[in-house]
Amino acid sequence: MKRRAVTLLLLVLAGCRAGPNYHAPAPLHGAEAPLFSVNEAVETRAASPDAWWELYGDSRLNALVEEAFIANRDLRAAEANLAASRAVLTAVRANRYPSTEIAAGAIRGRDPTTEEILELQGQRPQNIWLFEDLFQVAYEVDLFGRIHREIEAAHANADAAAAARDSVKVVIAAETVRAYAAICALGEQVKVAHHSLDIVAREAQITDHRYQAGGGTNYDVKRAQALVAQVRADIPTLEGERRAAVFTLAALLGRTPREASFELETCVEPPHLGALVPVGDGSELLRRRPDVRQAERRLAAATAQIGVASADLYPTVKLVGFYGGAATQVSDLGTNAGLVWGLGPTINWNFFNQSAARARVREAKASEVAALASFDSVVLGALKETEQALTVYGAALQNHAALLEARDEIHGAFEIAQHEAADGALSSLDLLTTEQSLVTLDASVAAADGALVLDQISIFKALGGGWKAQTPP
Repeated sequence: MKRRAVTLLLLVLAGCRAGPNYHAPAPLHGAEAPLFSVNEAVETRAASPDAWWELYGDSRLNALVEEAFIANRDLRAAEANLAASRAVLTAVRANRYPSTEIAAGAIRGRDPTTEEILELQGQRPQNIWLFEDLFQVAYEVDLFGRIHREIEAAHANADAAAAARDSVKVVIAAETVRAYAAICALGEQVKVAHHSLDIVAREAQITDHRYQAGGGTNYDVKRAQALVAQVRADIPTLEGERRAAVFTLAALLGRTPREASFELETCVEPPHLGALVPVGDGSELLRRRPDVRQAERRLAAATAQIGVASADLYPTVKLVGFYGGAATQVSDLGTNAGLVWGLGPTINWNFFNQSAARARVREAKASEVAALASFDSVVLGALKETEQALTVYGAALQNHAALLEARDEIHGAFEIAQHEAADGALSSLDLLTTEQSLVTLDASVAAADGALVLDQISIFKALGGGWKAQTPP
């Protein structure tokens, strides 16, 4: 009867895990509502695909992203951090099982116990050899859940490391596409700048010929040539920015600048999205973004640490056993004379001064409060980033449409101005002004083309796509 009572008591104590049980935090009010800034004309509430860059239908872009997933150094570091966290989890899980130790040694000297016996017998202490070989086993009875909570914390930390790795993949995918799009967009701007240079150079030549023939003034010639120099001056800057984007892409691909893909400088058209931008809704956004998952897992780890710290307030019970030999002669180790063994429980409990342990509990609880606040902050940041990206993209679309209309109008106006200037019905100043507007609007439209793609990439990055994409072995 007593044995059953002791067994029942141990079972009850085994279920008394210190600290709170973790429950996922409730989402903030309105966090799972449909996204507020979605424009049904250009965006759809369909779920965004993970490999979102494939929506552009550019095989070269797809290959670059896959290469970045394999070769990027930041991603390799994140993978190594994840491996380290999983190793910690394996080590902590090992505490569930008994620890074993084999100890063997030989020491020459004076053993205190032997000396005491010799003195009681009236003999003088003497130097002796003491040989031992012991097999020891120890098992911690997790009565108050310290080991269980440690495993919970390590598991949550490993999940957080996986989410951190996934966050890096999101950034790598977005920045690779951004670098490629920037190269092509700047290529378009360089192409437009050269076309504008051809136009203004031709008009400057016509103005010079007119002056040489006795029409116009030298002032008209100088102004036309100044416009040519101004347009030409923009080209090196654009080419330099394009080369810088090539180097950015090289770093993302794990290449040195000498190994950069300079052949991409032939691209003169940014990637084009032929369909509506799929954005999903708020609940999908929070499930998809790795940074939200990472913050939630950190909160779980912080909650488990409260249990780890609380368990230190209670006794630690271990079952310890040993078997082996201890003798002054090696030949006696395997005999009954040298045989030693033992089995029994040990209890350690610092019950008098628990100030330090209770302080660690308070520290763990404060860390949980901080982790919860951080989780809410990450959720708010994710929603803010997505709504901002959608808003900026909507404004960029309106700006692009207005620039296209203005460019079409100024091209028509420039054709009229050319004819009227040739007939003498329009002054050279008016023609030059129209020419300047033409150059400016052509450049603005080219820049807006690139800005649209970059704004789309910002949306996909804010949506948290890219971390599930499979990479080839």
